Amino acid sequence: MHLQHWLQEGRKQLDAAREALRYLCEPVPLPREVEQYLHYFCGDAADAHALNETEALRVSFYKAVALCARAFAAIAEDLGGAGYSDAEVVELRREVELHVEIRAAIKRHSGEELDIKPYEADMRHLINTYIQAEPATALGQLGELSLTELIIETGIHDAIARKLNEKGKLSRNAIAEGIINNVRKTIIRDQLTDPRFYEQMSKLLDDLIRQSRADTAAYEEFLRQAEALVKRLAARQPDDGVPAVLHGKPEAVVLFNNLAALPATSFRYPSAAADQAALALRIDRAMRERAPAGWYGDQAREAQILNALFPLLDRDRAATQAIFEIIRHQPGYQ
Repeated sequence: MHLQHWLQEGRKQLDAAREALRYLCEPVPLPREVEQYLHYFCGDAADAHALNETEALRVSFYKAVALCARAFAAIAEDLGGAGYSDAEVVELRREVELHVEIRAAIKRHSGEELDIKPYEADMRHLINTYIQAEPATALGQLGELSLTELIIETGIHDAIARKLNEKGKLSRNAIAEGIINNVRKTIIRDQLTDPRFYEQMSKLLDDLIRQSRADTAAYEEFLRQAEALVKRLAARQPDDGVPAVLHGKPEAVVLFNNLAALPATSFRYPSAAADQAALALRIDRAMRERAPAGWYGDQAREAQILNALFPLLDRDRAATQAIFEIIRHQPGYQ
């Protein structure tokens, strides 16, 4: 009697979860293949705001699929006892597998795969135990890399085959949009570490978006340029155009690159590259010699740093605060 009640309650929860998921996905355009889901839940990759604007929708989908998958797993071993016919069991399993697959595809397409992964150990376990129809390809450490990291590691074609389009269901345009979304995610995530550098990378991404992908040759050129852009993002601080005295000093290079853009009233940025480099080195030295241990997030210790920087920037408060915001995002100073 207790078992029967438990199965009835489990079916009620599963049916409710399926209905909520069906309602959420109703606006997805026909034929509701993976590609239509990607576009609906991620938006147009050419729109720089699309991922942010659709984020709440994606989160709702992730939660709805997780709820449905957990409800399914709870009674998966006795679906017949819960009152489902053999035909309904086949359809139910197909439906849950499809939504789990689409959920994973959306996370890869939006660049959110690794952002969410650490919080889903139980979800991954039940997918492997009750739901996943095909065993995942063993990638070893590669499986822990983001798409952009995998492009660096294996080249763009292998990265697409291993991660973005591993089931071979996406069109060239969907693959291109997935690459664009992942590059944009990297830029947005890291832009505060070096605003000027990532502003340049954003312009290169805009150029990439405008590039034609109409035929095979154009698509291959798009992939070539996308791989080059990802590698520039990974390099972060190329030495081209940077005075030799700053080579090998990544934090000082960031300072050098961003000093010219400081909002200032009394501060006068030096015009000669050698003087600019010298100022960057003075600020870098002040951080290494005068920043107290454990300063990050400590208001009193951060004030000590601001006091050390203030005279180096002609006692200009706006310039001092602006350069401090850049410093705060440099792991090498923390």
